[in-house]
Amino acid sequence: MPGGRLTQPERQQIAVGLADGLAYAEIARRLDRPTSTITREVMRNGGPTAYRAELAHRATERRAQRRKQTAPRSGEALPQAHGRDPEAMRAYEETFTAVLAGSGMPTMMSRVMACLTLTDTGSLTASELVERLQVSPASISKAITFLESQGFVRRERDDRRRDRYVVDDDIWYQSMIASARSTAQIVEIARQGVGVLGSDTPAAVRLENVARFLDFVSESILRAAEQAREVLFAKPERTPDATGDEPEAS
Repeated sequence: MPGGRLTQPERQQIAVGLADGLAYAEIARRLDRPTSTITREVMRNGGPTAYRAELAHRATERRAQRRKQTAPRSGEALPQAHGRDPEAMRAYEETFTAVLAGSGMPTMMSRVMACLTLTDTGSLTASELVERLQVSPASISKAITFLESQGFVRRERDDRRRDRYVVDDDIWYQSMIASARSTAQIVEIARQGVGVLGSDTPAAVRLENVARFLDFVSESILRAAEQAREVLFAKPERTPDATGDEPEAS
C-alpha cells in the first residue's frame, strides 16, 4: 500500500469517484490507500459535494508550506504517551479534525476540539494548545470562546492558577440534548405555519409532515441519549491474559 502524500492524479481519481457516488472505502481500494486517508482528504477539502481536486492539491501545498515555517526547530514530533506512534497519532488527529469540520464545526475549533479529546487528561492550557497546534494564542482564544459558547468545553483553574480547558465525558450527551431541543423548536415553528397557511393547503401539509418527522426524530434522540448516557462513563473491562487467567498483581 503506497504511503506519502496524495498526488494530483490521485486527487483527480477521488473527484471522479465522488462524482460517481462511490463510497470512500471503494475509492481507497482503487487507489490502494487506507480509507482514513480518503476520508481525511475529502472532509478537510469541502466534503463529498464540494471536493475539487485542483483546489485540494493547492490547499495541501499551502498547509505543507505553513508547517515548514512553523515547525519546531528540533524537527522532532511531540513525544507520545503509552508508546503510541507519533505519525499514526498525527494522521488520526487530522482525520478526526476533518470529520468534525465536515459536520459544520469551523476548522480551528475542530482542531482544538480534536486535540483536547485525544489527550488522556482531556484538558490542556492555552500555551499547551499553542505548542501542540503551532498556531497563535489569538487563534486558540477565539476557538475556545466558540467552543465554550457551544458547551463543548469548560475552563477550570489548576494548582498553578492557570486556566485549563476541559472536554468532559458528558459533552456528547449534552450536545445531543442541545440538538434535540433545537429540532423541537423547528417542530414548533413548523406547526405554527400550518395554522398560518391553512391546514388543507399543500404547503401546510408539507409543514405538518416535516413537523411529525422531526418530532419523532427529536424524541428518539432524547430517549436514546438518556438510555445510553451511562456508556460515556463506563470503564473498560479487564482482559484476561493469553492463558485465560486474570493478570497477577505486581
